[in-house]
Amino acid sequence: MTALQRWTRYQDWLCDVPGAGLRLDISRMNFPPDFVERMTPAMSRALDAMRDIEAGALANASEGRQVGHYWLRAAHLAPTPAIRADIESTLGAVEAFASEVREGRVAPAVGTAGKFTRFFVIGIGGSALGPQLLGEALRAPSVYLPSPFLDNTDPESIQRFFHEIEDELESTLALVISKSGGTIETRNAMLEAQHAYAARGLNFARHAVAITAAGSALDHQARAQNWLRTFPMWDWVGGRTSITSAVGLLPAALLGVDIRAFLAGAASCDQATRDPDIRRNPAALLALMWHYAGNGSGDRAMVVLPYCDRLALLGRYLQQLVMESLGKGRTRSGAPVEQGLTVFGNKGSTDQHAYVQQLREGRSDFFVTFVGVDDPGAAGVEVEQGAHSADYLFGFRLGTREALSEAGRESVTLTMPRLDAFQLGSLIALFERTVGLYAELIDVNAYDQPGVEAGKRAAGRVIELQRLVLAHLVAHPGKSFTAGELARTLDEQDVEVVFHVLAHLVARADSNILAAQAADPAQIRFRYEPPA
Repeated sequence: MTALQRWTRYQDWLCDVPGAGLRLDISRMNFPPDFVERMTPAMSRALDAMRDIEAGALANASEGRQVGHYWLRAAHLAPTPAIRADIESTLGAVEAFASEVREGRVAPAVGTAGKFTRFFVIGIGGSALGPQLLGEALRAPSVYLPSPFLDNTDPESIQRFFHEIEDELESTLALVISKSGGTIETRNAMLEAQHAYAARGLNFARHAVAITAAGSALDHQARAQNWLRTFPMWDWVGGRTSITSAVGLLPAALLGVDIRAFLAGAASCDQATRDPDIRRNPAALLALMWHYAGNGSGDRAMVVLPYCDRLALLGRYLQQLVMESLGKGRTRSGAPVEQGLTVFGNKGSTDQHAYVQQLREGRSDFFVTFVGVDDPGAAGVEVEQGAHSADYLFGFRLGTREALSEAGRESVTLTMPRLDAFQLGSLIALFERTVGLYAELIDVNAYDQPGVEAGKRAAGRVIELQRLVLAHLVAHPGKSFTAGELARTLDEQDVEVVFHVLAHLVARADSNILAAQAADPAQIRFRYEPPA
């Protein structure tokens, strides 16, 4: 393709949406001339389905749920007055609580500071990634509330965090986020936090806020123990689309983010992506590019490259949003499929020096999504005559796009005039809508996560097996068993899992489980020795 042809194609396929502050360039995707026209009937049906979802249709049939994250930024669209009132009252309560914390009207029960000087979030998945992205991208420079995230059940990192803030714990606020209150990683981190506060003679409840579903185990605990506040999560908002609920808004408000502008940006993009004219609808075009690039079955991965350090977490955020929504083994009617869209990426231009080498000259099993910000917020110093640091950031983005295109590697480019609360809201809403439309095209339920639930059940089985193994060894102190012998005793078919449980117990010094090593794992004998 000549330079003139590329220029013509750019003009033909540029989707500029000034109201949402987004420009989508799909001209470097090599789709055939009639592709969009051929896909128009299917996309029109997908747009109709999205309209029904926003009107309150039962979108997640497998879990019997409506899907209403779109209502969070446009409460007037909610299907009932009660839902609208809940959304509006929660937003007001989030703003009021954040102001009270910043002004010291909600303050630690003890200490001399008079104010909470920091907070941390306990959550996982969407209950951590959304708030993390918001904080990293939009936190006001003058905000005094650092905000770590405890998003795993790794005791070493949790205890290291509490050791680092030990002298500040009395003025540290804890946000615990879990819809069910039963998510194991979140529960464990909360129990570790309670222990850390108690060890300092502090009442965790007087430092804690819950964001959870009404009636959940966490909700009952927070109310029974008189936590500072509880904020709602609703069954019609999934974790990976909860960033415009209290899950994202409360941490953002504590960090000084203009959450009204963030919601306005999301609402603006929602409006733009309802447009039935596919060429003017950036989410429709982006969904079609995903379909084209992966042959409708995710044959190519999507590499996300934002050229803005404040968007470094965008790739991780989109991993969950896209892969948990689209990675399904069944169609909505139950037919077996292998669907999904693999997402990875970090940031440009950092990755000019990492995996871009393979992108240009290695396997052609991907397409790139470039994300650029026209005004990076600061030009930087003049590093060469007439060129600032910001100019190089732009140059690397455009140059990488050209280098990949020359090698026949495809890409789309999203650009925004600036990165502020409005624009981040718009960007997130664009990907949420794109996921919904693409799911309609490939006939999967974008709003359930059976694979995640299966993993939780499998983990629960391992923990239960560990209890049985440990109980049997403790009941027979000094007597040794191989993994196979224990498996037969416990009527457990999976000897390998029993072996791994035993090895894990040996590694835990507090378990008092010892092993007599042997070259053959099947011959290793394990025993319990009571402490002296």
